[in-house]
Amino acid sequence: MFSRSAAARVLKGTASFGAIGARRSMATAPQKVPMSRHEPNKYINYQRIEDNLEIVRKRLNRPLTLSEKILYGHLDNAAEQDIKRGVSYLQLRPDRVVCQDATAQMALLQFMSAGIPQVAVPSSVHCDHLILGESGAEADLARAKEVNKEVYEFLATTCAKYNLGFWGPGSGIIHQIVIENYAFPGALIIGTDSHTPNAGGLGAAAVGVGGADAVDVMAGIPWELKCPKAIGVKLTGRLSGWTSPKDIILEVAGILTVKGGTGAIVEYYGSGVESVSATGMGTVCNMGAEIGATTSVFPFTESMHRYLVSTGRPEVAEASKQFARNLRADDGAQYDEVVEINLSELEPRINGPFTPDLMTPLAKFKDTAKEKDWPQDISACLIGSCTNSSYEDMTRAASLAKEAMDAGLKVKSDFIVTPGSEQIRATTERDGLLKIFREAGGTILANACGPCIGQWARHDVKKGERNTIVTSYNRNFTGRNDGNPATHGFVASPELVTALAFGGSTNFNPVTDTITTPSGKPFKFTPPNGAELPSRGFDTGLNTYQAPPSDRSKVNVVVKPDSQRLQLLEPFKAWDGKDVENVPILIKVKGKCTTDHISMAGPWLKYRGHLDNISNNMLIGATNIENGEANNVRNQTTGEFSPVPATARYYKAHDIPWVVIGDENYGEGSSREHAAMSVRFLGGAAVIVKSFARIHETNLKKQGLLPLTFHDAKDYDRISPEDKISILGLKELAPGKPLTLRVTKPSGEHVDIRVDHTFNENQITWFHAGSALNEIAKSRK
Repeated sequence: MFSRSAAARVLKGTASFGAIGARRSMATAPQKVPMSRHEPNKYINYQRIEDNLEIVRKRLNRPLTLSEKILYGHLDNAAEQDIKRGVSYLQLRPDRVVCQDATAQMALLQFMSAGIPQVAVPSSVHCDHLILGESGAEADLARAKEVNKEVYEFLATTCAKYNLGFWGPGSGIIHQIVIENYAFPGALIIGTDSHTPNAGGLGAAAVGVGGADAVDVMAGIPWELKCPKAIGVKLTGRLSGWTSPKDIILEVAGILTVKGGTGAIVEYYGSGVESVSATGMGTVCNMGAEIGATTSVFPFTESMHRYLVSTGRPEVAEASKQFARNLRADDGAQYDEVVEINLSELEPRINGPFTPDLMTPLAKFKDTAKEKDWPQDISACLIGSCTNSSYEDMTRAASLAKEAMDAGLKVKSDFIVTPGSEQIRATTERDGLLKIFREAGGTILANACGPCIGQWARHDVKKGERNTIVTSYNRNFTGRNDGNPATHGFVASPELVTALAFGGSTNFNPVTDTITTPSGKPFKFTPPNGAELPSRGFDTGLNTYQAPPSDRSKVNVVVKPDSQRLQLLEPFKAWDGKDVENVPILIKVKGKCTTDHISMAGPWLKYRGHLDNISNNMLIGATNIENGEANNVRNQTTGEFSPVPATARYYKAHDIPWVVIGDENYGEGSSREHAAMSVRFLGGAAVIVKSFARIHETNLKKQGLLPLTFHDAKDYDRISPEDKISILGLKELAPGKPLTLRVTKPSGEHVDIRVDHTFNENQITWFHAGSALNEIAKSRK
């Protein structure tokens, strides 16, 4: 069942697009428009989209959604490509690859091992994940540069060697920099971070992928994506008052849940779109990752045009306007499912704790918090991040902070502000917004991910201490922000978070309630107000960008053999041609198992370039169904209990493959491929679950593993942790052909279970070769 508010309706089946029509036109596409200021010789290829769509329209003979136009416009072979939503595997040619520093290390190590001289498409690396938030921007950034010096030098020299742009530490969060510099309407972008869809705020189809997918594209190989279904979200009415773009996606998450968007692109349309700013659209698309969507996208609007001009890209703005017919859905385009939201009726929401799809209307939050016994005092309020650090966000939040300070109030909770980029920091500093936050009692962190991804040195609560935090971030899984499983993390708009910092309690509703000022008078917030864009233009701040040199032959990339941060890769072994026979279950996972459970971030981020070291965190957050504990599993050979990685290493040392048994939506969350690579590195053969999150399933395939799903989800209950597993039929592995899971009980009894897979012909070659990277290397010999 869907949960929904009075503002939303869900229509199952198909529904036609109506509000914003598109006229068919075969006019010549705009020519010679540079993709960005940083790559003046790389041009937007609207003509390719035009030509491909002419072919696809003749083949399909039906109206197209916006997402179809972008994807099919980037087909490698539009004339022959099989096109069927939810079935076909599309071969695509993305415009750009973007990597954040934590995942870039492994992606670039893989690219180096393939022996390719330079990237085939415009690509960049962004240093945002390795900066720990603790004392404030200046001290935290200085410490990060020292602690991560080896990694930053590796990334900078590798980018210089292989022709990538490099955004150094302090530049800002990858998604904010992409929307400020690289995204454009109609673009197809892939990025090694799950919140890459943020660029949908500028009408780009931006998809989060694992590093191996990025390597394919950087190597000049078409990128493979299962043809997504299309979910339409029709927006009517207008945003006003306390309601913000964040509330749109919080509502959608409550309706579709964390797996409702799996295998689909969420496409927004309708008259209500016009009341949302480009950066507000980015917020909505960013958090589409929390419903499992492939990506999310908005049609071209005047707000996108304004944003492009304001960020120094008027030629892109004009080219997009000329090409607008292909930057919105056709009249009569059909969706697999439609959700309708009336923005005029939408009210503020707060989602959480422990999952981003548990939606509570603000009006009911006070009573729900009491009913659920959530900690009443709010210990920390945090705004910013890649999701909500636009100029509009900051001005609206600052309007509330200033109003409260003018009444003599200071924040009651810790108040932490993270600018999304150096451009946002410099502009908000110039315009006095950061001064307001500081005077209210806030701490300004570095332009980086920080607490949003667990990079938070928190000292005010002990691990295990129940407390409540409210953030304008995107993700709030258990322990996500501070490593404390007892922290109740809630997600809301930056305006609401700011107001709650002054209220300090879940009992406070800033829309209706008052706060007593030092003078004894009641104070009530007025609705927030702000500016979509700075009237004086953006201040780009410090120059933190490094372009690749004209002569790259003299650049040397060094990885020390004894480094604890970086490790050159050895190829995984190819398949031995045999079935998997009678192997142990390393762990049968109970309940939710995100990539945070499989390969934690936080303090482990420093090992993202060292496969051996980071494998010591493999599955340490997953709950073992045998004893209800984390990181404590039975060694089926010795009978002793030990940590998950240690048990896996024992099996590997004794040449014993093993498997993982998992639950629903296994691997949801981050795009981090380490969650797949560590399983392969420590000797795993297969991961068998009720269902997978899209990115993680692909990552497992890329590393030569077998991601399998129970044909009947109830078969999960027929397997016990002490059973032995055989996977039969691998010699005949073929698309659509199920395999047999033979479960051998300790008594010797056999149980045969059908398991399914989604391998296509190309992906089967990855399995045979031992990994996709092995197949790339083989094809280049």
